[in-house]
Amino acid sequence: MSTTTPARTETAPTPAEPPPSEGRRSGAVLALARFEARELLLQIPILLNFVLYVGFVALRLMSNDGMDDYPVLNTVDRRTQVAPLLFAIAVLICTNSAALRSRKRGTVEQFAVLAMEPWRRTLAHVLSVVPFVALTALVVAAEYTREALKPGAIGHGSFGELAVAPLSVLLVGVLGVLLARLLPSSFVPILFAIAFYMLVVIASAAMDAGKWVAWLAPILFTTDTGGDPVPADLLGRPADWHAVYLAALCALLACVALLASGGRTRAVKAATALALAVTAVGAIGQIPRDTAALEAARRTASESPQKVQSCSTYDGSTYCSFPEWSGVRSDWAGVVDRVRSLAGGTAAQAALTVRQRIYTAGGVEVDAALDPSTTPDEVTVGTRWGGNRVPEFAVGVATVLVAGTENVTEQEMCRDARPVAIMWLALGSDPTPSETFQKVRLDDSTEGSGLALTPTNPLSMTAGQATVVRELLARPRTEVTARVKAHWTELTSKATTTAQAAKLLGVPVPKEAEECDESE
Repeated sequence: MSTTTPARTETAPTPAEPPPSEGRRSGAVLALARFEARELLLQIPILLNFVLYVGFVALRLMSNDGMDDYPVLNTVDRRTQVAPLLFAIAVLICTNSAALRSRKRGTVEQFAVLAMEPWRRTLAHVLSVVPFVALTALVVAAEYTREALKPGAIGHGSFGELAVAPLSVLLVGVLGVLLARLLPSSFVPILFAIAFYMLVVIASAAMDAGKWVAWLAPILFTTDTGGDPVPADLLGRPADWHAVYLAALCALLACVALLASGGRTRAVKAATALALAVTAVGAIGQIPRDTAALEAARRTASESPQKVQSCSTYDGSTYCSFPEWSGVRSDWAGVVDRVRSLAGGTAAQAALTVRQRIYTAGGVEVDAALDPSTTPDEVTVGTRWGGNRVPEFAVGVATVLVAGTENVTEQEMCRDARPVAIMWLALGSDPTPSETFQKVRLDDSTEGSGLALTPTNPLSMTAGQATVVRELLARPRTEVTARVKAHWTELTSKATTTAQAAKLLGVPVPKEAEECDESE
């Protein structure tokens, strides 16, 4: 009996699937980037520091001391750079941790069987930082726009300065991914965060010392505080070149991270070469040029401001300022009219010249006092306006109306009646004269001897003069104004004592009227 063997049926081999197209690969990278961005958003350090960042900016915008009613926009744009530093450090640490997740969980070997190459996963981690860059840019734009839309906003900002904060967040995020590929340890980003902060501090100090290499640091902020703003063209900050340098540096670090992950494609190599070239161009572009012309411009603005200023006339007085402050002249005129309305004699129609002045001998935006003008009937005004600067300017105006010039020494008016007349002119028509009297004094007190602030030298007051002024502010305004106008000649005379002024104005003579503090 023969047995038949069934014939074998051979199955055709299944053809291998073609590799995914470049479009599908890019879609996978973007999908992974979105996933990693959501994971980062749920990290407590990032959430907490972003809330603190937004809260700090909101509190700063809501502050209402009057000084923020007239923001100088070339200082507002730089103010946006330092606030997100802690948020940026949180992004650095969390992106590094996300890029090290597979190593910490022992799943690196499993990734080898996936279709997505390691360098594309690195690219996804880099792209996961972009939403946080956008959030930072949104906060920066909101802060600047809020200040720029104020009716008293002065000048204009710089796009290069405004771009620093978002680019810094991008830079540290990319750095976090790069460190995960080169130095895979969770302690490394903490050390780099400390180094990053020290770099910013050292570079800022170097910038104050005039060293241009400080611009190679991502963020710079001046260590001097209290200095008044200056026109934007006197700052000498290569903000646009710095933004180009920062953007190119971000791209360069991202390309290095891709190369370290095995992404040695032609596109990555070409992008690396291009980013390196642009980074070099941006760094070179920050080298100061024509410093002699900049110093000459600063010297002219400080010593001969009339050469670079324009003027407007209101009610017979002339108001001269740098072009960026032209919109504030009408506010100066309002203070002059208010002070002049309380004066008597020829001072009631005096034609004053209000001139804006800055100090640049020791650098720009340094904390230094302006010397009083020696020109008769000229009043100095600074580059800050609003808040306490308004009554301080009123005291300066009143000094010129009473003494004829700002250049009056403290001892000249130590025992006479002129400080009383000056303070009455400055405060008599103020809505809250007693409160403003306290604010305009250096010691924040209305009693005892002290100094009343002005845009230049402060006005020295004895305890007796302060007492007389305090009494005048408590009296009906029309009554005191009539007495001041009636006795204007005596009140503005060097020969009239404080005690005599008190009698002329109908207030009690203070016992300390003739005492003069020689230490003032």
